[in-house]
Amino acid sequence: MNNIAHSPHAHAPISIGKVMGTVLLALIPATLFGFWLYGWPAVNLWAVSLIAAIVGEAFVIRLQDRAVRPALMDGSGILTAWLLAISLPPFAPWWIAVLGSLFAVIISKQLFGGLGQNVFNPAMAARVMLLISFPLEMTTWVAATPMGSAQAPGLMQSLGITFLSQPIDGMASASLLGHVKTDYTLGIGLEQSLSGYYVPLDALWGSRVGSMGETAAVLLLLGGLFLIARRIITWHAPVAMLLGVAVPALIFNLIDGNHYAGPMVHLLSGGLMLGAFFIVTDPVTSPNTVLGQFIFGLGCGLLTWIIRTWGGYPEGVAFAVLLMNAATPLIDQYIKPRIYGRDRKGAPLPANKGN
Repeated sequence: MNNIAHSPHAHAPISIGKVMGTVLLALIPATLFGFWLYGWPAVNLWAVSLIAAIVGEAFVIRLQDRAVRPALMDGSGILTAWLLAISLPPFAPWWIAVLGSLFAVIISKQLFGGLGQNVFNPAMAARVMLLISFPLEMTTWVAATPMGSAQAPGLMQSLGITFLSQPIDGMASASLLGHVKTDYTLGIGLEQSLSGYYVPLDALWGSRVGSMGETAAVLLLLGGLFLIARRIITWHAPVAMLLGVAVPALIFNLIDGNHYAGPMVHLLSGGLMLGAFFIVTDPVTSPNTVLGQFIFGLGCGLLTWIIRTWGGYPEGVAFAVLLMNAATPLIDQYIKPRIYGRDRKGAPLPANKGN
Protein backbone atom coordinates (compact mmCIF):
# COMPACT_ATOMS: atom_id res chain seq x y z
CA MET A 1 0.00 0.00 0.00
CA ASN A 2 1.31 3.45 -0.88
CA ASN A 3 2.09 5.84 1.96
CA ILE A 4 -0.01 8.97 1.53
CA ALA A 5 0.64 12.03 3.64
CA HIS A 6 -2.13 13.42 5.81
CA SER A 7 -4.23 16.31 4.55
CA PRO A 8 -4.22 19.12 3.61
CA HIS A 9 -2.79 18.39 0.17
CA ALA A 10 -1.36 21.20 -1.95
CA HIS A 11 -1.66 20.86 -5.71
CA ALA A 12 0.90 22.83 -7.68
CA PRO A 13 -0.22 24.12 -11.09
CA ILE A 14 3.20 23.36 -12.59
CA SER A 15 4.92 20.03 -13.23
CA ILE A 16 8.54 19.01 -12.69
CA GLY A 17 9.10 19.07 -16.44
CA LYS A 18 7.84 22.65 -16.68
CA VAL A 19 10.07 23.71 -13.79
CA MET A 20 13.12 22.16 -15.44
CA GLY A 21 12.16 23.68 -18.77
CA THR A 22 11.89 27.13 -17.24
CA VAL A 23 15.33 26.80 -15.65
CA LEU A 24 16.79 25.69 -18.98
CA LEU A 25 15.15 28.69 -20.63
CA ALA A 26 16.82 30.98 -18.09
CA LEU A 27 20.22 29.43 -18.93
CA ILE A 28 19.92 29.93 -22.69
CA PRO A 29 21.17 33.57 -22.90
CA ALA A 30 24.36 32.86 -20.91
CA THR A 31 24.94 29.64 -22.85
CA LEU A 32 24.52 31.27 -26.25
CA PHE A 33 26.87 34.04 -25.19
CA GLY A 34 29.41 31.37 -24.20
CA PHE A 35 29.01 29.73 -27.61
CA TRP A 36 29.74 33.04 -29.31
CA LEU A 37 32.64 33.83 -26.97
CA TYR A 38 34.47 30.49 -27.31
CA GLY A 39 33.19 29.16 -30.61
CA TRP A 40 32.57 25.61 -31.78
CA PRO A 41 34.66 23.80 -29.13
CA ALA A 42 32.25 25.08 -26.46
CA VAL A 43 29.28 23.96 -28.55
CA ASN A 44 30.80 20.51 -29.01
CA LEU A 45 31.54 20.12 -25.30
CA TRP A 46 28.00 21.14 -24.36
CA ALA A 47 26.49 18.71 -26.86
CA VAL A 48 28.70 15.82 -25.72
CA SER A 49 27.74 16.48 -22.09
CA LEU A 50 24.02 16.35 -22.82
CA ILE A 51 24.25 13.25 -25.02
CA ALA A 52 26.31 11.36 -22.44
CA ALA A 53 23.85 12.24 -19.67
CA ILE A 54 20.81 11.16 -21.69
CA VAL A 55 22.37 7.87 -22.80
CA GLY A 56 23.80 7.08 -19.36
CA GLU A 57 20.61 7.81 -17.49
CA ALA A 58 18.50 5.87 -20.01
CA PHE A 59 20.80 2.86 -19.61
CA VAL A 60 20.53 2.85 -15.81
CA ILE A 61 16.76 3.33 -15.87
CA ARG A 62 16.44 0.45 -18.30
CA LEU A 63 18.51 -1.75 -15.98
CA GLN A 64 15.97 -0.99 -13.26
CA ASP A 65 13.11 -2.15 -15.51
CA ARG A 66 11.55 1.29 -15.43
CA ALA A 67 10.00 3.22 -18.28
CA VAL A 68 12.75 5.27 -19.88
CA ARG A 69 10.72 7.93 -21.65
CA PRO A 70 8.80 9.34 -18.63
CA ALA A 71 11.96 9.42 -16.52
CA LEU A 72 13.90 11.33 -19.17
CA MET A 73 11.09 13.71 -20.03
CA ASP A 74 11.23 15.43 -16.62
CA GLY A 75 14.36 17.21 -17.87
CA SER A 76 16.38 16.81 -14.66
CA GLY A 77 19.19 14.87 -16.32
CA ILE A 78 19.46 17.39 -19.14
CA LEU A 79 19.58 20.27 -16.65
CA THR A 80 22.31 18.51 -14.65
CA ALA A 81 24.44 17.97 -17.76
CA TRP A 82 23.79 21.54 -18.94
CA LEU A 83 24.96 23.00 -15.61
CA LEU A 84 28.04 20.79 -15.65
CA ALA A 85 28.87 21.69 -19.25
CA ILE A 86 28.85 25.44 -18.66
CA SER A 87 31.06 24.99 -15.59
CA LEU A 88 33.79 23.20 -17.56
CA PRO A 89 36.69 24.85 -19.42
CA PRO A 90 35.32 25.46 -22.95
CA PHE A 91 38.27 23.69 -24.61
CA ALA A 92 38.31 20.69 -22.25
CA PRO A 93 38.70 17.28 -23.98
CA TRP A 94 35.52 15.38 -24.84
CA TRP A 95 36.09 12.60 -22.33
CA ILE A 96 35.99 15.10 -19.47
CA ALA A 97 32.41 15.92 -20.43
CA VAL A 98 31.48 12.25 -20.80
CA LEU A 99 32.95 11.19 -17.45
CA GLY A 100 31.44 14.17 -15.67
CA SER A 101 27.95 13.68 -17.08
CA LEU A 102 27.94 9.94 -16.38
CA PHE A 103 29.14 10.50 -12.82
CA ALA A 104 26.49 13.16 -12.28
CA VAL A 105 23.45 11.22 -13.49
CA ILE A 106 24.49 7.69 -12.47
CA ILE A 107 26.55 8.04 -9.27
CA SER A 108 25.28 11.33 -7.83
CA LYS A 109 21.64 10.92 -8.87
CA GLN A 110 20.43 7.42 -9.79
CA LEU A 111 22.58 5.59 -7.25
CA PHE A 112 20.79 7.52 -4.50
CA GLY A 113 17.38 6.59 -5.88
CA GLY A 114 16.83 9.05 -8.70
CA LEU A 115 15.15 12.43 -8.84
CA GLY A 116 14.41 13.83 -5.39
CA GLN A 117 16.58 11.34 -3.50
CA ASN A 118 20.10 12.63 -4.11
CA VAL A 119 21.95 14.18 -1.19
CA PHE A 120 24.47 16.23 -3.17
CA ASN A 121 23.94 18.45 -6.17
CA PRO A 122 24.86 16.14 -9.09
CA ALA A 123 26.47 18.80 -11.29
CA MET A 124 28.67 20.15 -8.51
CA ALA A 125 29.58 16.65 -7.32
CA ALA A 126 30.72 15.80 -10.85
CA ARG A 127 32.70 19.02 -11.16
CA VAL A 128 34.53 18.41 -7.89
CA MET A 129 35.28 14.84 -8.92
CA LEU A 130 36.75 16.03 -12.21
CA LEU A 131 38.72 18.83 -10.57
CA ILE A 132 40.32 16.49 -8.05
CA SER A 133 40.93 13.67 -10.55
CA PHE A 134 42.05 15.73 -13.58
CA PRO A 135 43.39 19.06 -12.26
CA LEU A 136 45.36 19.88 -15.42
CA GLU A 137 42.44 19.48 -17.83
CA MET A 138 40.09 21.28 -15.42
CA THR A 139 42.36 24.30 -14.92
CA THR A 140 43.57 24.84 -18.48
CA TRP A 141 41.82 27.94 -19.78
CA VAL A 142 41.98 29.68 -23.13
CA ALA A 143 41.55 33.27 -24.13
CA ALA A 144 38.15 34.18 -25.54
CA THR A 145 38.05 33.90 -29.33
CA PRO A 146 34.58 35.04 -30.44
CA MET A 147 32.94 32.93 -33.11
CA GLY A 148 33.70 34.35 -36.52
CA SER A 149 36.98 35.98 -35.54
CA ALA A 150 40.22 35.12 -37.33
CA GLN A 151 41.57 33.25 -34.30
CA ALA A 152 38.45 31.16 -33.69
CA PRO A 153 38.60 27.53 -34.88
CA GLY A 154 36.04 26.51 -37.47
CA LEU A 155 33.62 23.63 -37.11
CA MET A 156 35.90 20.95 -38.56
CA GLN A 157 38.97 22.20 -36.68
CA SER A 158 36.98 22.38 -33.46
CA LEU A 159 35.92 18.75 -33.86
CA GLY A 160 39.59 17.82 -33.88
CA ILE A 161 40.25 19.93 -30.80
CA THR A 162 37.28 18.48 -28.94
CA PHE A 163 37.55 14.81 -29.85
CA LEU A 164 41.25 14.35 -30.48
CA SER A 165 42.36 16.71 -27.68
CA GLN A 166 44.89 18.46 -29.89
CA PRO A 167 47.03 21.05 -28.09
CA ILE A 168 46.14 24.69 -28.57
CA ASP A 169 49.15 26.94 -29.08
CA GLY A 170 49.25 30.55 -28.01
CA MET A 171 45.83 30.60 -26.37
CA ALA A 172 46.61 29.55 -22.79
CA SER A 173 45.52 32.01 -20.13
CA ALA A 174 44.41 32.19 -16.51
CA SER A 175 41.02 32.97 -15.03
CA LEU A 176 40.70 36.07 -12.90
CA LEU A 177 40.55 34.08 -9.66
CA GLY A 178 43.51 31.97 -10.76
CA HIS A 179 45.43 35.12 -11.61
CA VAL A 180 44.75 36.59 -8.17
CA LYS A 181 45.61 33.33 -6.39
CA THR A 182 48.91 32.89 -8.28
CA ASP A 183 50.11 36.44 -7.81
CA TYR A 184 49.14 36.43 -4.14
CA THR A 185 51.16 33.24 -3.64
CA LEU A 186 54.13 34.89 -5.36
CA GLY A 187 53.84 37.89 -3.06
CA ILE A 188 52.53 40.29 -5.71
CA GLY A 189 50.03 42.75 -4.24
CA LEU A 190 46.49 42.85 -5.61
CA GLU A 191 46.74 46.47 -6.71
CA GLN A 192 49.69 45.58 -8.94
CA SER A 193 48.23 42.20 -9.88
CA LEU A 194 44.86 43.50 -11.05
CA SER A 195 46.21 46.63 -12.73
CA GLY A 196 45.14 46.40 -16.37
CA TYR A 197 43.77 42.88 -15.87
CA TYR A 198 40.50 43.39 -14.04
CA VAL A 199 38.03 45.74 -15.68
CA PRO A 200 34.64 45.69 -13.89
CA LEU A 201 32.67 46.27 -17.10
CA ASP A 202 34.48 43.41 -18.85
CA ALA A 203 33.85 41.16 -15.88
CA LEU A 204 30.18 42.12 -15.89
CA TRP A 205 29.68 41.35 -19.58
CA GLY A 206 32.03 38.38 -19.68
CA SER A 207 34.73 39.25 -22.20
CA ARG A 208 37.44 37.39 -20.28
CA VAL A 209 38.79 33.93 -19.56
CA GLY A 210 36.63 31.34 -17.82
CA SER A 211 33.92 28.77 -18.37
CA MET A 212 30.55 29.60 -19.93
CA GLY A 213 29.14 29.73 -16.39
CA GLU A 214 31.73 32.28 -15.29
CA THR A 215 31.91 34.77 -18.12
CA ALA A 216 28.31 36.02 -18.33
CA ALA A 217 27.57 37.38 -14.87
CA VAL A 218 24.92 39.84 -16.03
CA LEU A 219 23.11 37.24 -18.16
CA LEU A 220 23.12 34.72 -15.32
CA LEU A 221 21.81 37.41 -12.98
CA LEU A 222 19.00 38.23 -15.39
CA GLY A 223 18.23 34.52 -15.73
CA GLY A 224 18.04 34.23 -11.95
CA LEU A 225 15.73 37.24 -11.70
CA PHE A 226 13.54 35.65 -14.37
CA LEU A 227 13.25 32.49 -12.25
CA ILE A 228 12.34 34.56 -9.19
CA ALA A 229 9.73 36.47 -11.17
CA ARG A 230 8.24 33.18 -12.38
CA ARG A 231 8.29 31.88 -8.78
CA ILE A 232 10.43 28.92 -9.72
CA ILE A 233 12.89 29.93 -6.99
CA THR A 234 12.84 32.40 -4.10
CA TRP A 235 15.34 35.15 -3.38
CA HIS A 236 16.45 33.92 0.03
CA ALA A 237 19.27 31.49 -0.84
CA PRO A 238 20.71 33.53 -3.77
CA VAL A 239 20.81 36.81 -1.83
CA ALA A 240 22.24 35.05 1.22
CA MET A 241 25.02 33.47 -0.86
CA LEU A 242 25.94 36.78 -2.46
CA LEU A 243 26.01 38.42 0.97
CA GLY A 244 28.07 35.55 2.36
CA VAL A 245 30.77 36.36 -0.20
CA ALA A 246 30.47 40.14 -0.40
CA VAL A 247 30.42 41.01 3.32
CA PRO A 248 33.67 39.27 4.37
CA ALA A 249 35.30 40.36 1.11
CA LEU A 250 34.41 43.99 1.89
CA ILE A 251 35.59 43.77 5.51
CA PHE A 252 38.96 42.20 4.68
CA ASN A 253 39.47 44.46 1.68
CA LEU A 254 39.00 47.49 3.93
CA ILE A 255 41.51 46.04 6.39
CA ASP A 256 44.14 45.23 3.75
CA GLY A 257 43.12 46.03 0.20
CA ASN A 258 46.47 44.94 -1.22
CA HIS A 259 46.05 41.35 -0.03
CA TYR A 260 42.29 40.73 -0.13
CA ALA A 261 40.17 41.22 -3.24
CA GLY A 262 37.12 43.46 -2.90
CA PRO A 263 33.50 42.34 -3.16
CA MET A 264 33.10 43.27 -6.84
CA VAL A 265 36.00 41.03 -7.84
CA HIS A 266 34.39 38.11 -6.02
CA LEU A 267 30.83 38.80 -7.15
CA LEU A 268 31.73 39.07 -10.83
CA SER A 269 34.29 36.25 -10.90
CA GLY A 270 34.09 32.48 -11.04
CA GLY A 271 30.82 30.62 -10.86
CA LEU A 272 29.23 32.70 -8.11
CA MET A 273 26.24 33.94 -10.13
CA LEU A 274 25.66 30.47 -11.54
CA GLY A 275 25.89 28.96 -8.08
CA ALA A 276 23.68 31.56 -6.42
CA PHE A 277 20.73 31.35 -8.80
CA PHE A 278 20.97 27.89 -10.37
CA ILE A 279 22.76 25.64 -7.85
CA VAL A 280 21.89 26.59 -4.26
CA THR A 281 18.23 26.92 -5.25
CA ASP A 282 18.01 23.18 -6.00
CA PRO A 283 14.97 22.13 -3.92
CA VAL A 284 16.26 18.58 -3.42
CA THR A 285 19.63 19.37 -1.84
CA SER A 286 18.70 22.56 0.04
CA PRO A 287 16.64 23.10 3.24
CA ASN A 288 12.85 23.25 3.19
CA THR A 289 12.21 26.40 5.23
CA VAL A 290 12.82 30.02 4.30
CA LEU A 291 15.17 30.56 7.24
CA GLY A 292 16.93 27.31 6.48
CA GLN A 293 17.46 28.38 2.86
CA PHE A 294 18.89 31.70 4.00
CA ILE A 295 21.32 29.96 6.37
CA PHE A 296 22.19 27.48 3.62
CA GLY A 297 22.95 30.24 1.11
CA LEU A 298 24.91 32.24 3.68
CA GLY A 299 27.03 29.20 4.48
CA CYS A 300 27.67 28.55 0.78
CA GLY A 301 28.79 32.13 0.27
CA LEU A 302 31.04 32.25 3.33
CA LEU A 303 32.69 28.92 2.50
CA THR A 304 33.19 30.06 -1.10
CA TRP A 305 35.03 33.17 0.07
CA ILE A 306 37.13 31.22 2.57
CA ILE A 307 38.20 28.65 -0.04
CA ARG A 308 38.93 31.35 -2.60
CA THR A 309 40.99 33.32 -0.09
CA TRP A 310 42.94 30.66 1.78
CA GLY A 311 42.18 27.35 0.06
CA GLY A 312 44.28 25.48 -2.45
CA TYR A 313 41.88 26.12 -5.35
CA PRO A 314 41.07 29.52 -6.89
CA GLU A 315 37.34 28.73 -7.04
CA GLY A 316 35.29 27.40 -4.15
CA VAL A 317 31.63 27.40 -5.23
CA ALA A 318 31.36 23.66 -5.93
CA PHE A 319 33.18 22.67 -2.74
CA ALA A 320 31.07 25.06 -0.67
CA VAL A 321 27.81 23.74 -2.13
CA LEU A 322 28.72 20.11 -1.39
CA LEU A 323 29.71 20.93 2.19
CA MET A 324 26.42 22.72 2.79
CA ASN A 325 24.49 19.90 1.04
CA ALA A 326 25.88 17.63 3.74
CA ALA A 327 24.63 20.07 6.39
CA THR A 328 21.11 20.30 4.92
CA PRO A 329 19.62 17.44 7.02
CA LEU A 330 21.00 19.10 10.16
CA ILE A 331 19.50 22.45 9.18
CA ASP A 332 16.14 20.82 8.50
CA GLN A 333 16.27 19.05 11.85
CA TYR A 334 16.65 22.24 13.88
CA ILE A 335 14.69 24.65 11.67
CA LYS A 336 11.26 23.22 11.01
CA PRO A 337 8.09 24.84 9.66
CA ARG A 338 5.11 25.19 11.95
CA ILE A 339 2.82 22.18 11.78
CA TYR A 340 -0.60 22.93 10.33
CA GLY A 341 -3.02 23.62 13.19
CA ARG A 342 -0.28 23.99 15.82
CA ASP A 343 1.78 26.85 17.23
CA ARG A 344 5.56 27.22 16.95
CA LYS A 345 6.09 24.95 19.95
CA GLY A 346 3.90 22.19 18.50
CA ALA A 347 0.92 22.72 20.80
CA PRO A 348 -2.56 22.55 19.21
CA LEU A 349 -4.14 25.93 18.41
CA PRO A 350 -7.46 26.81 20.10
CA ALA A 351 -10.44 25.98 17.90
CA ASN A 352 -11.57 29.61 17.71
CA LYS A 353 -8.17 30.85 16.50
CA GLY A 354 -7.96 28.69 13.36
CA ASN A 355 -4.51 28.59 11.78
